[in-house]
Amino acid sequence: MTFSKRNIYFISDAHLGSWAFKDARSHEKRLVAFLDSIKDKAEAIYMLGDMFDFWHEYRYVVPRGFTRFLGKLSELSDRGIELHLLVGNHDLWMKDYLNKECGVIIHKEKLLRVSLHDKHFVLAHGDGLDKSDYGYRVLRFLFHNKVCQLLFAAIHPRWAIKLGYSWARHSRLKHEKQEGIVLPEDKDDTLAFARKYATVHKETDYFIIGHRHVDQICPLPNGGKFMVLGDWIEKFTVAVFDGKNLETTHFKQ
Repeated sequence: MTFSKRNIYFISDAHLGSWAFKDARSHEKRLVAFLDSIKDKAEAIYMLGDMFDFWHEYRYVVPRGFTRFLGKLSELSDRGIELHLLVGNHDLWMKDYLNKECGVIIHKEKLLRVSLHDKHFVLAHGDGLDKSDYGYRVLRFLFHNKVCQLLFAAIHPRWAIKLGYSWARHSRLKHEKQEGIVLPEDKDDTLAFARKYATVHKETDYFIIGHRHVDQICPLPNGGKFMVLGDWIEKFTVAVFDGKNLETTHFKQ
């Protein structure tokens, strides 16, 4: 793979701060090492959600920790590298802290459409695209509901943030066995969504999501590609676009 300063990187699902990790500090350091390794090669970095296991901003309070990660983001932003973060289902309660302090552009739309060097990308965290998961769709509605967000924000951070991390840990342990499993194509509703989308939007070259913690690449009916980024917990998956081609690799420290 040829590297240049035109490279655009895609990563997802680091779940920083998770109470399910035995060594959260080493986990954060590995991500920071990767970001440091691309600081002379990157034009832009897209983070496709769940970079934090839980994140909720109050007007004057944010979760403690992540100083190495946030410092590295600030450094990269100061170097002129574009930083984009799509909110996931674990860190959707973002406001303007990361933007003002670290220069990160926050995206809250379900699908982000961008043109990069004449290629058309559709980016998403990936949650909510599976229409058959009614239980999760209800939960997602509650998470995104403004009234529910205001009610949660009314809880003192001492209890609210602890509650958030506790829920995130329970969710991870509950679904851990389901993560990393590649579904058969005829049973993959998210892939079906992407293929239907590409049939209508024929200009789509790449449809990239995170969320599912699997490495997966499938063709789209218009000749494009559907890609699921693995994660930054076990797989350390990186997708790299050099202006012409998109390839995946795994960061090894």
